[in-house]
Amino acid sequence: MENNFDVMTVDRGAPVKMWTRGVPVEDGAKEQLAKTASMPFIFKHLAVMPDVHQGLGSTIGSVIPTKSAIIPAAVGVDIGCGMMAVRTSMSSHDLPDNLAGVRTAIEAAVPHGRTAGMRGRKGRDKGAWGEAPEASIRAWAGLVDRFDKITDKHGKLKNTNNLKHLGTLGTGNHFIEVCLDEVDQVWFMLHSGSRGVGNAIGRYFIERAKLDMERWFIHLPDNDLAYFPEGTDHFNDYVEAVEWAQEFAYRNRQVMMENVIAAVRKELGLDFEAELEAVNCHHNYVTRENHFGENIFVTRKGAVRAAKGVMGIIPGSMGARSYIVRGLGNEESFCSCSHGAGRVMSRTAAKKRFTIDDHKAATEGVECRKDADVIDETPAAYKSIDAVMEAQKDLVEVVHTLRQVVCVKG
Repeated sequence: MENNFDVMTVDRGAPVKMWTRGVPVEDGAKEQLAKTASMPFIFKHLAVMPDVHQGLGSTIGSVIPTKSAIIPAAVGVDIGCGMMAVRTSMSSHDLPDNLAGVRTAIEAAVPHGRTAGMRGRKGRDKGAWGEAPEASIRAWAGLVDRFDKITDKHGKLKNTNNLKHLGTLGTGNHFIEVCLDEVDQVWFMLHSGSRGVGNAIGRYFIERAKLDMERWFIHLPDNDLAYFPEGTDHFNDYVEAVEWAQEFAYRNRQVMMENVIAAVRKELGLDFEAELEAVNCHHNYVTRENHFGENIFVTRKGAVRAAKGVMGIIPGSMGARSYIVRGLGNEESFCSCSHGAGRVMSRTAAKKRFTIDDHKAATEGVECRKDADVIDETPAAYKSIDAVMEAQKDLVEVVHTLRQVVCVKG
């Protein structure tokens, strides 16, 4: 298949290969990409996905291959953020006409948001457990020993959130959905990451990298490009911590999905099968991979691994389709694809531009929040998922097309 990218050249930097035909890319994102491409340890080229937009620390929708160095701010603070989806044995006929009860059951089963007072616990963070349930405790048992080793060395991380966020959703663009596929089979899908503990790890090591740059008198085009050279103490400690946070995020999604399935079974009174098909993938992470015959680090900042035959998830917005995809293994993209539709405007701009009535119209037929606090997540704040999928037709093939009927937001 013919490659579908354009190339942006960067003065004294690596090329930037962009899968963005037919989708808008703001100037700020291009400037941010150019600065990243100018770093001396970029391997071959940057790969840019069609959902690209300017981000904090690094451009969202970018794939950053590096030799002998990692940029912590490129990985960011939502370490291991990603998606999980499972296909059930239910069809649309098994769902009630009114899905408000299903939405309420999911909201009760998975802490989400920031509002205090969940379940009568006055003043407590609604987005965290008060007393962690058994599923969270089991998952934490497989994480705690490694976490203790990290915090024994980095004491500032000792009191960060951990168990109370395991099995919780968070806020912003994190969500849980009930979807129907092309044959009206029911799927559950969710989006979240490493929560408070990943945020703390990310911020801690980003600051360490910036201090190292000052200590070594290294001048950067942007302070957020501060990096750890391979072999240094901070590099090794960061890799250990970020890999742990990515495992936390993976398990966090598993625990939430377990609780969603149990809640819907109870609400509907049906003992349906779940996980007939299952995908659990990161889209905000760093990993070791081999490309073009060399071992490198690949940072995917809002991108999904799409090696040949590997399954991934590309969600749309609250009122748009989502896709279960299979990677085509395109080496030019470092075997990657987009992680969603990508924002076309900031949250602030969306709140100023759209009304509650606009949002209600855009999410008609979806059981979801339709209030002022989710206007920044309204579908029109995102790029066209159809255009995004067309722009990356040489990166993935569509296996299932999903449309949501319930959407839970933090």
